[in-house]
Amino acid sequence: MEIIYFTLVGIGLYFFSDWILNRIEASRGRPFENRSGIFFVIILVLAVVSFQLLGRLMHS
Repeated sequence: MEIIYFTLVGIGLYFFSDWILNRIEASRGRPFENRSGIFFVIILVLAVVSFQLLGRLMHS
């Protein structure tokens, strides 16, 4: 069952990271040159934090 939770959270993080990046670009007024790198950093940080929290919640 854990794999389902992690997969669903990962899918949600993908769309949430894309939304965050779009908001940043909209406030900036133009797209980033290295959009995929910035997207990777956003999703990496969110994934590490959320998977750590999810892991702690599932094992407590």
